[in-house]
Amino acid sequence: MVTSARPAPGSPAYLAEQRADLLRFAAGSRQELGFGYLDSHGVVDPARPVELWITCRMTHVACLGLLADEPPAEGGPGPAELAALAAHGVAALATSLADEEHGGWFAAVGPGGVVDDTKQAYGHAFVVLAASSATVAGIDGAPALLERALVVLDERFWDDAEGLVVDAWDRAWSRLDDYRGVNANMHTVEALLAAGDVTGDSTLHRRAARIAARVVAWAQDNAWRIPEHFTPTWEPLLEHHREVPAHPFQPYGATVGHGLEWARLLVAVDRTLDDDAPVGLVAAAVALADRAVADGWASDGEDGFVYTTDWSGVPVVRARMHWVAAEAVSTAVVLHRVTGEERWREAGERWWTYVDRHLVDHEHGSWIHELDELNRPSDRTWPGKPDVYHAYQAALLPCLPTVPSFASALRSLGP
Repeated sequence: MVTSARPAPGSPAYLAEQRADLLRFAAGSRQELGFGYLDSHGVVDPARPVELWITCRMTHVACLGLLADEPPAEGGPGPAELAALAAHGVAALATSLADEEHGGWFAAVGPGGVVDDTKQAYGHAFVVLAASSATVAGIDGAPALLERALVVLDERFWDDAEGLVVDAWDRAWSRLDDYRGVNANMHTVEALLAAGDVTGDSTLHRRAARIAARVVAWAQDNAWRIPEHFTPTWEPLLEHHREVPAHPFQPYGATVGHGLEWARLLVAVDRTLDDDAPVGLVAAAVALADRAVADGWASDGEDGFVYTTDWSGVPVVRARMHWVAAEAVSTAVVLHRVTGEERWREAGERWWTYVDRHLVDHEHGSWIHELDELNRPSDRTWPGKPDVYHAYQAALLPCLPTVPSFASALRSLGP
């Protein structure tokens, strides 16, 4: 009997299969109020609320799928279904998740009303990203949503004196949390690049560059391990969450995946601003990635990237998170393009082989979100498979130029 061989991990055919299956899996997250949290089989977990960041990310991915205009997987959404999913996400961001009284967006809502009324820069950055992608995709209401989101980002989160965003407010914008974080700033860079591409407003790109320059300076002074947590005056809190090192959003120590993700974004900032970019971003991107790989890849004797290390590079949380591997393969593509060094192409091939062997769920779909230190499925930090954003972008980036951002790049390629 003749059997067809599966496409090689990371090959164009393989990436197309991944994109189609990830969209099929993600389509199951649609709920009345937005997009829900998916379990390991792709069923919405009814115990969890509809969260802002998940709704934004799913909306963004639906828009990318619509713009890519590729054959769907069996049982997966076609163009009409993807357009409906994107429109549903925009509508949720304009209604159920929006705070009409005080402005901005709730962190989480449920059938009984608001579950978490804090106003988080992390989630608001994703509103900007989702609205940017939806605007490119031609979704009704998206331009107005983007304009509204950019006003909130500018008036409530952007600190022009620091060139950074603050982290979280209470519902009425009357109390600003003392915590300052790099994670929210990282996703704000992503959002500002996308919004600048869509609107043509170079101010947004310049703000992304200001954030990037601050992070590069901190990393360079810390052996290229990025301090993540700060005081209100932006003094590093290197011992933050030592007692809960596997925190999903604010883990202790150096986060290996963020070194990789920042490397990719630094190149995007550099290529977007060209001669106006801060000096040395590409060299910093290589340094960050080299540090992350040296500290994180198989550093405890098993393949995979550890989640975190201490400030000398010793692994702390040895779990393998799917998003770290997704950012690794994406960064390998970008650094191979910008440096021409074959080591990044070879690393990307090695990491895609790991992804296919350990993270892609060939039975149920999507990627397993967390593995333990022996590469066995785990749910200590990330139960289920709530999000396809990192995986879908990893499967899409090799097919696009490094800049502009995803949605704008797809539009530039045309049908």
